[in-house]
Amino acid sequence: MEALATVTYAGTKKNLVESEMVADTPSVAAPQKDGDPWKVKVVLTFPRDTDPFLKSTVKAAEAAIKYHCGNDVEVTIDTEFKTAPRPEVGQMLPGVKNIIAVSSGKGGVGKSTVSANLAIALARLGYKVGLLDTDIFGPSMPKMFNVEDERPYAIKKDGRDLIVPIEQYGVKLLSIGFFVSPTTATLWRGGMATSALKQLIADADWGDLDYFILDTPPGTSDIHLTLLQTLPITGAVIVSTPQQVALADARKGIDMYRNEKVNVPILGLIENMSWFTPAELPENRYYIFGKEGCKQLAEEMHVPLLAQIPLVQSICDNGDAGTPAALSSETATGIAFINLAQAVVTVVNRRNKEQPKTKIVGMNS
Repeated sequence: MEALATVTYAGTKKNLVESEMVADTPSVAAPQKDGDPWKVKVVLTFPRDTDPFLKSTVKAAEAAIKYHCGNDVEVTIDTEFKTAPRPEVGQMLPGVKNIIAVSSGKGGVGKSTVSANLAIALARLGYKVGLLDTDIFGPSMPKMFNVEDERPYAIKKDGRDLIVPIEQYGVKLLSIGFFVSPTTATLWRGGMATSALKQLIADADWGDLDYFILDTPPGTSDIHLTLLQTLPITGAVIVSTPQQVALADARKGIDMYRNEKVNVPILGLIENMSWFTPAELPENRYYIFGKEGCKQLAEEMHVPLLAQIPLVQSICDNGDAGTPAALSSETATGIAFINLAQAVVTVVNRRNKEQPKTKIVGMNS
């Protein structure tokens, strides 16, 4: 290592050690018998295989080792290359047709449940679907999809190391929950969280998708801004309960996307927990959180009301069990989510026909 520290790499004007080009600790093998040479093996990492300084650097490294360790030392220098650069913003998901952000102004309104069931329902309708759990601090999708024990692996593709999403119920899925302990709080600053999010977007093999669903955290945060500055979001759907407190926060979520610097179309509202229907009285409706609050907000904001999802215990039970309600076509809730998926397809097709493609928010906006 001392010998390698005397070799300057022209690409950085620093020595090989300072440039972090020594891939691993050099291996040194003693002679097997008298007369045999000492053997030294070094692996150097270069930015690319067409590096103009590659040959001269390798020769200089070999000469430095022989000078410091003796001319009779047998030196082997292998080379490896860093992965291809990450695609630029705007070109990260070339095979994705529509990017849908599922948002809520307030937590606890069932946004993640809606995201999971919407993704599965779209897949059941025959579409290619991906789902990204962007809630870095409270990921829930691994449990909802019954894949908590799965661990994504990486493949080499087009010169890059890409994460392969977990596939379940016809949906490609990634979440930070696959990479952190489910029982430990994620104590990250905003920069670390947004960096991890960008990796899940840009450094994953999402392939061709008709719909890429983003399950966003509640409220408006760094995560939302990162998404808006990274992806051309086709449109957003806002999830809320009929409760006035939740509706007040839903207005803020709508305002965020409608901001003149953002201009992401609102595809519609989804009213979750619209009414409670007990299993033993399937025809009864009890409006626990108020009646038709989202319908009134949709009319006020001039956006469609895409669905009213009832509060049914089986939705919660299925989510906890990792078998979302949309998997069944025989239940009222399963049918409700299929109808929601069909409504989303309709409004997305209309949006794409009538409105230009969404532009990515500038870094200085």
